[in-house]
Amino acid sequence: MNYLKTKRVFFLLVAIISIALQSCGGVPEETPSTAASDKVFAVAEILTLIAEENDITRTLYTKGIVGAGKKQGLKFDEDWQDDDVEAGPLPALFLRGISSDIRKSDIPLGLYLGSDFPINASNKFQGKQAALFKKIKATQEPQHFFEEDQKLYTSMFADLAVAAPCVNCHNDHENTTKTDWKLGDVMGATTWQYPSDSLSYKEAIGVINAYRNGTKAIYNAYLKEISEFKIDSTKPTIGNKWPSKGFYLPTAETFVDSVRKLTSYKSLEKLLLADNVTEDKETEGLAAN
Repeated sequence: MNYLKTKRVFFLLVAIISIALQSCGGVPEETPSTAASDKVFAVAEILTLIAEENDITRTLYTKGIVGAGKKQGLKFDEDWQDDDVEAGPLPALFLRGISSDIRKSDIPLGLYLGSDFPINASNKFQGKQAALFKKIKATQEPQHFFEEDQKLYTSMFADLAVAAPCVNCHNDHENTTKTDWKLGDVMGATTWQYPSDSLSYKEAIGVINAYRNGTKAIYNAYLKEISEFKIDSTKPTIGNKWPSKGFYLPTAETFVDSVRKLTSYKSLEKLLLADNVTEDKETEGLAAN
């Protein structure tokens, strides 16, 4: 095993251990000897990884919490944080909560949700993103580019109508500009941005953890809102059961753990794949010299 491969394997093991320990509530403090400074991932690779994790998270929330919860009597509203509203966040607002928490962190990751038929006019795509969104609607293929105005590397991914609550909410909303949404439609796109064209293992883990921390933060905000409901009969039992079993909601730990079980293997697999690609390129370079 050559030096470059040995070093890369070491950094990869650090990454795997860090992501695994994140599920247990923490990552060991990094020392100079474990700092992974090498830029080994193209930004599009990491933004694709986190976008796929976001798809799984939002689908679980939309179907497992909102869809199943409504059948049990739980309510979800765009004004869910108002004092006189006893409800939880709609899926789009759940994503906005994740985005807001990421902005509070020291990770320079941007996350936005846009559309050509948004309920909120401020979320309508403009300029280059509007043109690229047309391609996304036609092909459902992600678009990766450099945003000159903001000097940010940007990736856009199709946001599909994966559950009936999404379709019904958008079709029935008083401010909607489109009333014939159906399951499977490309309703919009999630847009991710990062200031560098490549990331080290440490930076990649930082992006993953910033997203996961945002997920836990918005879900905890939802549970806090429930604790302040004035009518006890509107408060579901919080524990390890899901709405599909009755008037229940999982704890934040249960929800996040379910997400991680669905996503962690995929994330690690992508890190391994990227490592192999990098190794192949370096081997080709050495052979050329």
